[in-house]
Amino acid sequence: MDTSSLAALDRRITECRACPRLVDWREEVARTKRAAFADWTYWGRPVPGFGPSDAGVLIVGLAPAAHGANRTGRMFTGDRSGDVLYQALYEVGLASRPTAVTADDGLELYGVRVTSPVHCAPPANKPTPGERDTCRPWLVQELRLLRPTLRAVIVLGAFGWQAALPAFTDAGWTVPRPRPAFAHGTRVPLDGLDVFGCYHVSQRNTFTGRLTPDMLRDVLRTAADAAGLPTRPPARPQDEHRAK
Repeated sequence: MDTSSLAALDRRITECRACPRLVDWREEVARTKRAAFADWTYWGRPVPGFGPSDAGVLIVGLAPAAHGANRTGRMFTGDRSGDVLYQALYEVGLASRPTAVTADDGLELYGVRVTSPVHCAPPANKPTPGERDTCRPWLVQELRLLRPTLRAVIVLGAFGWQAALPAFTDAGWTVPRPRPAFAHGTRVPLDGLDVFGCYHVSQRNTFTGRLTPDMLRDVLRTAADAAGLPTRPPARPQDEHRAK
């Protein structure tokens, strides 16, 4: 199995059929579709990471959405969570455009890569611990390949946090014991790598205000600064007023 480069790793991920429940679900969703996307040909396979191979920042989510990335074939593309994430990346200066609609829409990320600890859409957005652990070697290898340039990781949500910390260990970083607990704004320094906790960009969090756009932009800017990536300064109130 060739996983000697990110491109090769991504190809191998898209061929994975290791978890029968996830294979059945992602393919069933791709067949039945949602009425709003009836004319789409769904991706219906594991979704690889997205972003440059020399990224300084890695964003780790949870899993593809059934009618989002499972439809489009690109992480966080085509769903409400992605709308929030890519808008924030654009506003901070880490993305070429504020929207992510299709895998060929021209979106580029600047120094940032987006991935997930589980690469298949799970029923009810809830992978099992066993599925998470089965998928972990993909994340471990992705971390190893990114290590020469990777300086910061943003982990979205407690599930991602629980999945990512063992992956850091397996990829060669020393994680404190006991393992640090997840919290929004948590910053854990590893060997040349800063790991940040951030509430997930789920609709539940963003609609209720648990995670606001300012909170998300602050984490993105802090991680980008840790990685030495340039960002746009925060918009001034008068600039936001003019833009409306």
